[in-house]
Amino acid sequence: MTTEERIERLEHELARAKRRNYWFLAVVGLAAGTFALIWFFVGTGSTARAQVAGATEKEVRANKFILLDEKGEVRARLAVTKDGPGLVLGDESGKPRAGLVVDKNVPMLVLSDENGKPRARLAVDKNVPGLVLDDESGKPRATLAVTKDGPGLVLGDESGKPRATLAVAKDGPGLVLQDESGKARATLVVAKDGPGLNLYDENGKARAILNLDKDGPMLGLYDEKGKAIWRAP
Repeated sequence: MTTEERIERLEHELARAKRRNYWFLAVVGLAAGTFALIWFFVGTGSTARAQVAGATEKEVRANKFILLDEKGEVRARLAVTKDGPGLVLGDESGKPRAGLVVDKNVPMLVLSDENGKPRARLAVDKNVPGLVLDDESGKPRATLAVTKDGPGLVLGDESGKPRATLAVAKDGPGLVLQDESGKARATLVVAKDGPGLNLYDENGKARAILNLDKDGPMLGLYDEKGKAIWRAP
């Protein structure tokens, strides 16, 4: 396998890991909506019903439960919406701070800041566990997921766009750095044959390749059309 083929294969594995993290981010973003629905709209719906079964065995059946503190403030809500069940816990000011929901088939734990904005989301979609951390404006800044191919971490900028992806693929670990338009500008991978570094221009063309394998180091510089302008050895 040539140097270019090996680097291309490793970049493909990194791209797959990055796409999986984007997909996970979208899933937990949709599931987080259940958290808000339970807290703000639990008051709507059917009235709770209590049922006593038998003389000694008792059970309570209801659509919702609301727990109040000594001041009459809502501190916990347990309800079932059309998307699934959920439990939300609030602070003394009435802001939701923690929620456990099951949105269809996705269980999720949501932790919010003092303003009631979700800042951390832990979920498992099918066999993929993941964690999303948001900034104060609600933009995802870090996404960590583990798939059958390995773990991956995506870091975003202030606009929520992914800028760095760290993943461990089948061929080894790798790092992808992206510009503000989402294009990969640098990739660093470590495979069984050795490490490799690629630098790209704004059009996604590889302009510099540095790698080390059993035959030794190799450095190549290329023009905007992909033609080698300097290479050693």
